[in-house]
Amino acid sequence: MKHTTSLSALALVAASAFALSGCAASDPASVSDEMITIGISQIVQHQALDDAREGFKKAFADAGYVEGTDINFDEQNAQGEQATASTIAAKFAADKVDLVLAIATPTAQAAAQTIIDIPVLFTAVTEPKEAGLVESWEKPGSNITGTSDLNPVKEQLELIQEILPDAKSVGIIYSSGEVNSDVQVELAKEAAKDLGLTIKEATVTNSSEVAQATESLGNVDAIYIPTDNRVTEGLEAVIQYSEANQVPLFGAENGQVERGAIATYGINYTDLGYQTGQMAIRILEDGENPADMPVETLDTIEFILNPAAAQRMGVTLSEELVAKADRIIE
Repeated sequence: MKHTTSLSALALVAASAFALSGCAASDPASVSDEMITIGISQIVQHQALDDAREGFKKAFADAGYVEGTDINFDEQNAQGEQATASTIAAKFAADKVDLVLAIATPTAQAAAQTIIDIPVLFTAVTEPKEAGLVESWEKPGSNITGTSDLNPVKEQLELIQEILPDAKSVGIIYSSGEVNSDVQVELAKEAAKDLGLTIKEATVTNSSEVAQATESLGNVDAIYIPTDNRVTEGLEAVIQYSEANQVPLFGAENGQVERGAIATYGINYTDLGYQTGQMAIRILEDGENPADMPVETLDTIEFILNPAAAQRMGVTLSEELVAKADRIIE
C-alpha cells in the first residue's frame, strides 16, 4: 500500500526545527520554431539523482517533445565539486539556454548565484528556503523554483524502532557542508526526543571520508543515512561496515535500499523529476513565472524493504512487516 503524507507539512516542521521562518500542451513547436535547449547540472552521479534527471526528461517525451528534433538536453555533472558546479552554471548563462535544471542543493545554489535572466528549476533539494534559493516555499520571488525531496524523517526513525524494538542509539553520517543534510539531522534530533532515541553524529566533507566516519560512530544500534549526496556516493563503505559488524543500516531514499540498506519510507525520485519536468513545460509553453510558482513536493511515500540486506546484517523481519512493503528488493 502507498503511504500518503503531506510533505508540505514536513516543510513547516523543517522550518520550525531550524527556527526558519501536470500540464503539458501537445504542440511543442508552438513554443518556438527553434530547438529548445535545457541545461542540466547534476552535483554527482548516484541513483536518486539519475532517476530525477530521467524523470524530468520523460515528462518532455510524454508531452510530445523529441530529443534532437524539438529539444536538446545539455547534461553536465559537477563530480561533487562546487567550483565545477559554478563553472557549469556560468556556461549555461553564456550559452543562453532556454531553461536550467539543477539537480541537488549545491548545483541549485551555483545556478542561483550565476543565472539571473533564465528560468531555473531545482529538484532533489530538501529545504530551498534555508539554502537561500527562494524567498518562501509559497512564493519563490525570483527566476528559480522547483521540487523538494524533503522526506519523512520521523516516520523513518519510527520504522527503525519497529524493526529494532530494542534500539536506543542511531548513528547518522552526513556532509557538514550540505544544507539539506543539516535540516534532516535537526529533524532527526527532534524526532529522537519523542522516540527515546539517542543520535550520534559523524560528518564528512567528501565521499572518501565515509568509511572513517562510519567507524567513528562506535557502538550504535543502527545507522541512518539521510538524502546526503556525498555519503550516498560512498554508501558501499557503510554497507560493508554494517554487514561486517552486524549494525543494521537504514536509508532515507529508495536507491539506498536498492543498494543494500534494510528499509525506508521514501519518495520516488523518478516521479519527483517528472513533476519538475511538468513545471518546466508550464514555464516554456504557458509562460508561467517561476517567481510565482510554489515549490512542489510529492504526496506519496513508499515503504521499500530489502530482506536480503536485513539477513546480511543479522536482522529478522516479521512476516507482517514484509507484507506491508510497497516494494521488495530481491
